[in-house]
Amino acid sequence: MQFNFELMILPMKRKPTPDHLLLDQQFCFALYAASRSVTGLYRPLLEPLGLTYPQYLAMLVLWEQDGLTVRELGQRLLLDSGTLTPLLKRLQAAGLVDRRRRTEDEREVEIRLTDAGLALREQAEGIPPCMAQRLRLSPGQMQALRDELKQLTRQLQLSPTED
Repeated sequence: MQFNFELMILPMKRKPTPDHLLLDQQFCFALYAASRSVTGLYRPLLEPLGLTYPQYLAMLVLWEQDGLTVRELGQRLLLDSGTLTPLLKRLQAAGLVDRRRRTEDEREVEIRLTDAGLALREQAEGIPPCMAQRLRLSPGQMQALRDELKQLTRQLQLSPTED
């Protein structure tokens, strides 16, 4: 007697995935996908400047307020020093910033723009208007969306996380 094993395997009936577990229903995925898409739009604009997107963010903060400590810069960027230090080393190697220990407190490392770092600001001035055009959002839409995301970030920072 010969068995046909293919016929013996019966298809298992699976319960359908609940709607709240579908990828397209996930807020986190929509935020993640939008973030990756926006960051991708920056890449060709930042390449001529020799900057990555995280480096561009650090430079934006330093163009706004030069002479911050690593801790202060990390607070502005919501990054820890372990993430920020390698980024700053690369900016220093590119000749855009200097990192020096403060004389009044050698535990603190101060970040200062070099002349080249300051000059790069002029080259970067066209990036925000170009991004606005690429995003195809009105200034009002961009402001409203930005404000909602900033509010969400504030809420998340204030809310205790539950394990």
